Amino acid sequence: MTAISSCNGACKTLNDCAGQLICINQKCNDDPDVGTHICGGGGGGGSSPSPSPNNCRPFGTLVCKGKSYPKYSCSPPVTSSTKALLTLNDFSEGGDGGGPSECDEQYHPNSEQVVALSTGWFDNKSRCGKLIRIQASNGKTTTAKVVDECDSRNGCDKEHAGQPTCGNNIVDGSASVWNALGLDQNQGKVSVTWSMA
Repeated sequence: MTAISSCNGACKTLNDCAGQLICINQKCNDDPDVGTHICGGGGGGGSSPSPSPNNCRPFGTLVCKGKSYPKYSCSPPVTSSTKALLTLNDFSEGGDGGGPSECDEQYHPNSEQVVALSTGWFDNKSRCGKLIRIQASNGKTTTAKVVDECDSRNGCDKEHAGQPTCGNNIVDGSASVWNALGLDQNQGKVSVTWSMA
């Protein structure tokens, strides 16, 4: 049994760290996705973002509707159990996904199990058409086809249906994905893990 570690303590898995800390390069650190600044030191008002797994750092911010969102070209490394946030997207024409899906230039009905991945995970279309396996915290698992990018660099325009940038850890799933996992769509965002199927 691994001891629960605090800042800079040794760790092997994300669960080895105390509180809202996560394991980055075998040391417990702030979770950049939650925005914790427990280990940051200095506390200068959060002027520099916390390091993300694999040194994935934002390269700027996008201001959308008066709020600032970090811009990423990278995502955490993909493992057999990659932590992510599952969000809800309507991939049909006129839905909140904006234009047609990037992989096939098609719209997809909500009955289809499809996802968009954050820019780093989308990897310049290399995962287009591939299946990923998603597991919810309730233990339910499903597969979904990658059809689009959840843009972590751009947003707040017509092409992105006025939506801000995506985080670098997003699996944006259709209603059918949420239903298959037995999740409440009203939550809008839930923690999941995913891997290539």
